[in-house]
Parts: sequence; C-alpha cells; structure tokens
Amino acid sequence: MESEIIDTLPALRAFLNDIPVATDPPTLYVDLEGNNLSRHGTLSLVTIMVEPRHTMHLIDVTTLKKDAFTTADEGSNTLQQILESSSITKVFFDIRRDSDALFHLFGVRVAGIQDLQLMEIATRSSAKRFLSGLAKCVEKDARLAFSEKVQWQATKNKGHRLFDPASGGSYAVFDERPLSPEMLAYCVQDVIHVPVLLDQYKAKLSDAWMVKVEQETAARIALSQSASFDPKGQRMVEAPAGWEHWRPGGA
Repeated sequence: MESEIIDTLPALRAFLNDIPVATDPPTLYVDLEGNNLSRHGTLSLVTIMVEPRHTMHLIDVTTLKKDAFTTADEGSNTLQQILESSSITKVFFDIRRDSDALFHLFGVRVAGIQDLQLMEIATRSSAKRFLSGLAKCVEKDARLAFSEKVQWQATKNKGHRLFDPASGGSYAVFDERPLSPEMLAYCVQDVIHVPVLLDQYKAKLSDAWMVKVEQETAARIALSQSASFDPKGQRMVEAPAGWEHWRPGGA
C-alpha cells in the first residue's frame, strides 16, 4: 500500500475533501507519533488509514502545526471536527496518550472512538490482569503468514532502533524532516493490520462486553484530559478496575 505524506495545506484540503463525512462516513484507523507523545512532549505525525477506501495518509503536524487541525476543506470540515465527531468511527489502539496530546497540545476533544486494546482484553477467556501491546496483538491475532510476520517484525525493529534511547535512538526522529523511509514504514505498520484485528475482536465481543468497552473508552478519554493523568504510571499496563474477574450476567 502506498502512503501519502501530507505536509502542505493544499494537500490537507484535498485529503479532507475526499472523506465523505456527510454522506457515507468511513472508518478511520488512526495512530499518533511524537517526541514524548503527551501534553509534555510533541505530536509529530497523525497516521490515518481510510476504510473501505484502503488508503494511507500521514499528516505532518511538525510542519503544519495547528493548521493540521484547523484547516478546512470546501465543505468547512477540519481534521479537528472529524476527530471530534461522534458519527465518524475512529479506531485507536489505546486512546489515552493520543487523547492526552491532542487535547492539551491542540484542544481536540476526541469522540466516536473505538479502543482496540480494550476490545482485545474483553475477548480473552482468562488472564485479564494486564493489557496487551499492539505488537503482541498483531503477532497473535492478525493472521499473518510467516513471511508477512517476518517482514512486519523487521520493519518494527528498524524503526525501534531509530527512536528508542535504549538502542541509541531518539524520539526526536519523529520530528526530523524529511521523514526517513524507515520511520515512514514504521508508522504505516502500526496501522495497517488494525482492521483485521478489529474484525477479529468485534466478532468475539458479547453485547455486555461491548457496553463495558464503550464505557471504559469514555473513561479513558476523560482521564487523559484531566490534570491527574500519568502516561507512565502503572495503570497504563493494568486492566480496567473490575475487569479481571467480571463475567456477563455475573457468571
């Protein structure tokens, strides 16, 4: 799949114009990257995969800054309005840090969110104490062929070495321009398998668990916008309170 880097206002307007928000809202698969992605760091890139169109777009927030969210298309739609719309589904894997950065750096109050991390833990039959990361979910549930899994892991490792301080990298690499091919590929691979995971988890979710997921997603968003949110706290890896032993109907 080819990826489009959106780093000019005309390109951003063209992207927004192509999203049929009023007539046939798509599903958007979204991931954010930045240098210490949070209210205390930067938001550098917004990667968006548009389904069912199956196109990949990287919005360069480092270059466009606030204009990335406030620039309007011909129908007066902005990226901020799309992210805040409850009628347009946006799928994130763990909304908390992304919402923290969006709200505190750019005033974006996300809505219409489906949190894939919560869906995954809700579908487990046991061991609900700790949350899974995206990498574990892709390896376990994305149904990749062996060759696809090898390629996915190689892309992930290349990017990881560039931004991980423990490997000699720096998160500032997300703000370097032009964006390196390795980091472009890393951003894409964080989103490209999410539609398959969503289908897998939604097929397994009971109505009762779906309600729990929706309630917890709203709670995550509210927490991420609060003064007490700690993006590095122990709660970031733990299941939501009460989920470990909860069963529909009290079973």
